[in-house]
Amino acid sequence: MGKNKLKKFDDLQGYPHVFQYPFSALQEKGFEMQGKWGKQFFKNENPIVLELGCGKGEYAVGLAKRYPQKNFIGIDIKGARMWSGAKQALEEGINNVAFLRTNIELINRFFAKGEVSEIWITFPDPQMKKVRKRLTSTRFMQLYQNILSPEGLIHLKSDSPFMYTYTCEMVKANGYPVQVSTDDLYHSGITDDILEIKTFYEQQWLERGMNIKYIRFVCQPREQFIEPDVDIPYDTYRSFNRGKRSRKQSSQENTISK
Repeated sequence: MGKNKLKKFDDLQGYPHVFQYPFSALQEKGFEMQGKWGKQFFKNENPIVLELGCGKGEYAVGLAKRYPQKNFIGIDIKGARMWSGAKQALEEGINNVAFLRTNIELINRFFAKGEVSEIWITFPDPQMKKVRKRLTSTRFMQLYQNILSPEGLIHLKSDSPFMYTYTCEMVKANGYPVQVSTDDLYHSGITDDILEIKTFYEQQWLERGMNIKYIRFVCQPREQFIEPDVDIPYDTYRSFNRGKRSRKQSSQENTISK
């Protein structure tokens, strides 16, 4: 591991708004702030919004700056990437954002039933061959509904035609109310400034002339879930951070993410 990454991990250990929990500790004593994020950390009763797979935290920080009346938590397993957003929040004194380093599959251990009002999923790996790993699969919907309020919202912003189409089919199969859906966000006429926040990789995709897709729906509680049984064409390109890459490309991306 490079010195730069080690320094970032050391920094994160001292950041009061970053939480890193080894799985062993989680199994042994759980997470003491589960159900108490507002009272114990944010010191208010404002709605809590999660960004899953937050990467460098651009969306979590951007949202926190735009909406001081809400609390935001960026979640990712890669601490070196998370460091960028965590450092910015600390330096700018943004008090309504925190970061949690863990696997998304474990979020039920960190949040209580109904504790979360919204979930943002920004540019996830579409996992075209592994439905259980897709962050909008019915497997994850079951996790999300356990922590979301009854009318909790889920936002998906993606470059992937496959991920967007799959999510639309999943939403349709399970009867979730859709508030907004577009396969070309920046030519859709939608003027919501919340959608104007752009991650590093999103800027790259836009420069390549790719359309950004977006869907927002209500994750109403369900007792049974229907996994869509449809054939969806695979994406015909490889994005910057997934798929097989050349050694040179991988090296360049590792340099960027450090």
